[in-house]
Amino acid sequence: MARNIQSLERAAAMLRLLAGGERRLGLSDIASSLGLAKGTAHGILRTLQQEGFVEQDDASGRYQLGAELLRLGTTYLDVHELRARALVWTDDLARSSGESVHLGVLHQQGVLIVHHVFRPDDSRQVLEIGAMQPLHCTALGKVLSAYDPVAHSEALESDRKAFTDRTVCDLDAFEQILDITRARGYAADVEETWEGVASVAAPIHDRRRMPVGAVGITGAVERLCRDGELRAELIAAVRDCARAVSRDLGAARF
Repeated sequence: MARNIQSLERAAAMLRLLAGGERRLGLSDIASSLGLAKGTAHGILRTLQQEGFVEQDDASGRYQLGAELLRLGTTYLDVHELRARALVWTDDLARSSGESVHLGVLHQQGVLIVHHVFRPDDSRQVLEIGAMQPLHCTALGKVLSAYDPVAHSEALESDRKAFTDRTVCDLDAFEQILDITRARGYAADVEETWEGVASVAAPIHDRRRMPVGAVGITGAVERLCRDGELRAELIAAVRDCARAVSRDLGAARF
């Protein structure tokens, strides 16, 4: 059995201690509460402080939880609320479209799939929650890149790899695609990421009108496209789903 890493256990215990207190704690208090030598406690606190997980008050020298830890917690809550609000609407979208539905959020330089509804048939499928998709060529990624400035920057800085002959890697051409995405309110991927596969996605906004994710359907080109174009009724269904989730998150005018 693999052994636990003692320094990480101590750091976790330190964060729990700071989270449970109603006031800032000094080095002596922290070391005494955890049974650590002051030097050991100070070294862990210094590392946590450098990473933004702990802050030290300049006047008193006491410690409290840092903004980075609070930001990570808020991100978790945002994703949890997004999934909860999207459950019913994504189920409805899968039934009405007959295709699989993915809910994605920005994570580092890609799209993290946080919810996946299977295509409503008897075919064998693989759950893709936790999978990563590229920003520059998937429908979910294009939507996030078009509406989220952070995702846009990540897409520009990432290695825009060609997955098929249709993948757009050129920066100017990619920016044009994002302009089109913003103008029409959805993004498309027709064999840009996987041969024979198409997808369409639309943005989800919260009560602050900030983009918090994207929802889309994915399926075989012959099912999603007609005469070389994505079927209008499927585009409308995806956009309706995105608007419904946005409304449930408190976004106005959706």
